[in-house]
Amino acid sequence: MNESEFNQLIDDIIMQIEDALDELDNDIDYETSSGILNITLENNSQIIINRQISAMQLWMAAKSGGYHYNYDVKIQGWQDERSGEAFKTALDRCLSEQSDEAIILDF
Repeated sequence: MNESEFNQLIDDIIMQIEDALDELDNDIDYETSSGILNITLENNSQIIINRQISAMQLWMAAKSGGYHYNYDVKIQGWQDERSGEAFKTALDRCLSEQSDEAIILDF
């Protein structure tokens, strides 16, 4: 994958997350600036999602830790480099843990 394809994949997933957050009934705010998505929950805890171009990875920072995801062409999705957990699964888990309520994004 080249840098242009990588950036397009990241832009696409950030837009999907934004659209899914807009559909929730929860009071979750988000802001995207310079390709960094900052999600702020009702309790003011945050989850930050950004791209790491040099490593060609999607990164997520949450209360539970920092996560690095590689794109798997076979499954057409992002997987944690250590655990293999899918990015969407981890994002839903982190949102739920930090908000103390079940949150499942639809994307």
